[in-house]
Amino acid sequence: MSADREFSGKHAVITGGARGMGFAAAQRLLAAGGTVTLWDVNAEALESAQARLGEGAAVAVVDIADYAAVEQAMAEAAQAGGGVHILINCAGIAGVNALVEDFPIEVWHKVMAVNLGGIFHCCRAAVPHMRRAGYGRIVNLASVAGKEGNPNASAYSASKAGVIALTKSLGKELARSNITCNVVTPAVIQTEMLADVSEEQLGYMLAKIPMGRPGTAEEVAEMIAFLASDRAAFSTAAVFDMTGGRSTY
Repeated sequence: MSADREFSGKHAVITGGARGMGFAAAQRLLAAGGTVTLWDVNAEALESAQARLGEGAAVAVVDIADYAAVEQAMAEAAQAGGGVHILINCAGIAGVNALVEDFPIEVWHKVMAVNLGGIFHCCRAAVPHMRRAGYGRIVNLASVAGKEGNPNASAYSASKAGVIALTKSLGKELARSNITCNVVTPAVIQTEMLADVSEEQLGYMLAKIPMGRPGTAEEVAEMIAFLASDRAAFSTAAVFDMTGGRSTY
């Protein structure tokens, strides 16, 4: 199949799809013939995203930290879209920048519940649909912080390290099921989420990128599309960096 229609007949659920990397991924898959269901907690942003994307895009307000909500929404997406062939987990929160001894306990638990627990919930709910279809592509979004650990960002770093480990485990678990699971680990990407990052923390992160700039959501979307396609059929349980040269391992 030509690359411009490689997602024809494929339906993707994209968490955090109303903005940023999730929205860019939706644009990329739609342009190649796929259909998408976007999940987010922001109803207004979802409505705007759906209007911009047009035909082929459905939306649902879903809190991925709530497993019952995820399971129900996944079943509804599968029914409406003719299955869930692709799961792209982009939803996440930054938390706060603070020393460990000052880190708010409730923020730690919230970051873990969304960034790690939420991805586990989505994978758990999607895999049965993929097994029945005999096909699936799961692409998780982590961060270079999960590989290196960013100071004053203990919850974020730990949650993203967990996503990397979860991906490796699940990819091996599903390796003979024609379902792949890979993870993308970006450095700083120019999205709305940067508004939650302090100037000091942003400067620290940009200084570590040899290219000297943040990545773009569209650049990450290209990597996501590759991993969600049949072009990456022999890659699973693998980590793909998008760091402008920061990661060399």
